[in-house]
Amino acid sequence: MSIAKQYLGKLVNVVIDRPLNSKHPKHNFLYELNYGYIPNTVSGDGEELDAYVLGVNHPVQEFAGKCIAIIHRTNDDDDKLIVVPEGVDFSDAEIEQATAFQEKWFEHKLIRA
Repeated sequence: MSIAKQYLGKLVNVVIDRPLNSKHPKHNFLYELNYGYIPNTVSGDGEELDAYVLGVNHPVQEFAGKCIAIIHRTNDDDDKLIVVPEGVDFSDAEIEQATAFQEKWFEHKLIRA
């Protein structure tokens, strides 16, 4: 398993580089969640570890929250953390629905603590 697994159940800081409702720089879709990365990490793709922020319904620049799950892409080396406000939880189905705008193009499995 990737570096991402060490973050399950932990508090993390996310720098948001694609805020809610921003347009993807290369592909023609809008981000339906705040999306960013964990600073000073390296994921399987050589970039910083990515994170979806659920439970925040307005654009933000940074977010501190708890990693409750990982989207482990099985056809791409680029795991995604699922980060939420402390004390908030989402079901697997809710996570799948919230991230489908981007994850529908990738095979993946959801990993929980």
